[in-house]
Amino acid sequence: MISETNRIEFKQELVDELEKEVVAFLNYKEGGIIYIGIDKKGNPIGVSDIDGDMLKIKDRLKNNIRPSCMGLFDVTVEKIESIEVIKIILASGPEKPYYIKKHGMSEKGTFIRIGTAAEPMPTKMIETLFSKRTRNSIGKIKSLRQNLSFEQLKIYYEGANKTLNEHFTENLELLTGEGTYNYVAYLLADVNDVSIKVAKYNGIDRVDLSENNEYGYCSLIKATKQVLDKMEVENKVLAKITPREREERRLWNQVALREAVINAIVHNDYTSDIPPKFEFFMDRIEITSFGGLPQGITKDEFFEGFSVPRNKELMRIFRDLDLVENLGSGVPRILKSYGKECFLFTSNFLRMTFYAFEQVTPQVTPQVTPQVTPQVIEMIKILNKEMNRQELQARLKLSDRENFRLNYLQPALEMGCIEMTVPDKPQSSLQKYRLTQLGLAIKQNL
Repeated sequence: MISETNRIEFKQELVDELEKEVVAFLNYKEGGIIYIGIDKKGNPIGVSDIDGDMLKIKDRLKNNIRPSCMGLFDVTVEKIESIEVIKIILASGPEKPYYIKKHGMSEKGTFIRIGTAAEPMPTKMIETLFSKRTRNSIGKIKSLRQNLSFEQLKIYYEGANKTLNEHFTENLELLTGEGTYNYVAYLLADVNDVSIKVAKYNGIDRVDLSENNEYGYCSLIKATKQVLDKMEVENKVLAKITPREREERRLWNQVALREAVINAIVHNDYTSDIPPKFEFFMDRIEITSFGGLPQGITKDEFFEGFSVPRNKELMRIFRDLDLVENLGSGVPRILKSYGKECFLFTSNFLRMTFYAFEQVTPQVTPQVTPQVTPQVIEMIKILNKEMNRQELQARLKLSDRENFRLNYLQPALEMGCIEMTVPDKPQSSLQKYRLTQLGLAIKQNL
């Protein structure tokens, strides 16, 4: 049985004070959850008109709270002891203080979560938070272009069985307070100057660039789908033949990779005109987004899934189009497959690094390694970039070229552990050698 905490509130039914509880969680640094249909003892009693109440909740939160909290909440159905209740998930808002519209930014309309209660926020705290309020958000920045069209966005909404009416620019918060298109609108327009770069390198560093793709100059939704499609192409299926069966694994966990892509794009700080970038290396993927940890959240809170959306307008639209699930679910999904060490935080950037073959099981690896000779294993160990014959011999401390060719180079090529950089001209003076995916897999498990 669950109980009320500083982040969980129970309501037996939809009541007039709902906005008060919502505002308190929006102003709380960790956000929170409100259940409708659970009594104060934690017993689920259900809701008589669950669909009707969910519509009322969305409408009330949209119209009765300021600043807008669109993109900062989810309203879902959850079964507790086989009884359906309403679950409202609330993120900590980036534009504190939030308040009830009809009461204004006062102690009567502004609340904060203290323990298990929503308490009036003192005037001094209101003034302090207001002075720190994020003013340079993409929702408040005027688009340099005002002749924008949104045909691509309309098509994606139609694909999700949703229709954008004539007021969609207001409903999706694509306008500034003065009624002009904002930077959110610019990002989602059919034509813009924002490009997301996807690079691919032949080695494990940034020396040998083999592909440099740009997905952009179009709606951010379209660019996101293009990046996801590229990830799917590069996330190859590996097959291993064991004595019992054929084992197939992806290079990277599909769910974690997708969440990482969406997180990088939705939570990127676009106010500095720096889009996220995606880089493929022979042994890993690096995903880098601009902007460090969201203001007011610690690393521990980040890993726990506490959500402070940097771009609430984008979050709302990505959820509308089923590109994002529940608030705060992205990081925990990534951590299921990759540890906290895959995240690197700096003052300006967040980088996620996913090494390949996370999905290769210990049972499969032994079927490969015994076939590799000790000499080839030595070469795999020292081959950490593209290297020519002379470099390899020097690293292996081999003076006899024929010994190197017969016992090291040729077997490694035949086994598929290494490959030539100029395969069409084996005798080329520019010839170098690099690890294949199989070679990388063996090296990782040595």
